[in-house]
Amino acid sequence: MADSKPKTVDEFIDLSPKEAHEVMIKLKKLIEVTEPKAEGGISWNVPIYKYNGILAGFSLAKKHVSFGIDSLTDEVRKTLEGKGYKTGKKTIQIKFNQDIPSEELISLVKEQAKLNEI
Repeated sequence: MADSKPKTVDEFIDLSPKEAHEVMIKLKKLIEVTEPKAEGGISWNVPIYKYNGILAGFSLAKKHVSFGIDSLTDEVRKTLEGKGYKTGKKTIQIKFNQDIPSEELISLVKEQAKLNEI
């Protein structure tokens, strides 16, 4: 993927290693279904969805996909860590062999969309 510059979320996924595809496809669908008005694109060389500002995005690492969202709270972070996910201030690492934490991510995307409407 280093030589190619993807222009769409689908191109980003297609150009990524096969082992990352399933997680990224699920994240893409989750964001698009949760907030249908969000517009997906590439910013900072990674998939970013915008809805009245930045909604959410994800990036590829060597052994995981990093999901980023500003509405990540300490409470949700602790819940996710208890389920085996590594988290950062605004990120959740999802290993290629892990299921995505759909319930928590849907809640975070909905919360971020509300915050972006203010």
